[in-house]
Amino acid sequence: MGGGKSTAARFFVEEGFRLLDADRIVREQLLTDPVVIGQIAQRFPDAVDADNRVLRPVLAGYVFGNDADLHWLEGVLHPLLYAKWREAIASEPMAEWLIEAPLLFEQNLENWFDFTVCVATTSANQLVRLIERGITQSLAEQRISKQLPLAQKIEKADFVLSNDGTPDALKLQVTHLAARLRRLSPAPITVKI
Repeated sequence: MGGGKSTAARFFVEEGFRLLDADRIVREQLLTDPVVIGQIAQRFPDAVDADNRVLRPVLAGYVFGNDADLHWLEGVLHPLLYAKWREAIASEPMAEWLIEAPLLFEQNLENWFDFTVCVATTSANQLVRLIERGITQSLAEQRISKQLPLAQKIEKADFVLSNDGTPDALKLQVTHLAARLRRLSPAPITVKI
């Protein structure tokens, strides 16, 4: 969160990769699914409004404040999300895919991908970016605390992009990395960022 995954993903798309954005799939497809909404309403009645829409800030308040609630929601959403990924990739097996997803290492999914990329920035930059998005500092810190420390992500990732500079500097890194990935794997590749 706030590290620059979405910006880097946009640059990968400019390099020809097909993007599957986990947050977007959850937001636009899963949290609008009547079955999922029903499950959420049973557990968190005030997180669903009268029009049967999930109130994401209310839901976030529950799940980022209680590990049991977070694990429950992940248990509902993650199998559906992974099925969407598999379906999309199977529909275009010759495409180069980029999966933008938080919590990859936390969910032990790194072996699903040909390569993993960590977009790294300082904690201060991360916090500033989240606050600029309208997330309160306490909620930003709460969400960040649910993720692996950056040093562990860097250690586990196949490649690391530094996002402490300008967007142009990040774009240049992505351009070089995309070319390198294609040299390493001539077949269609799937990358997680």
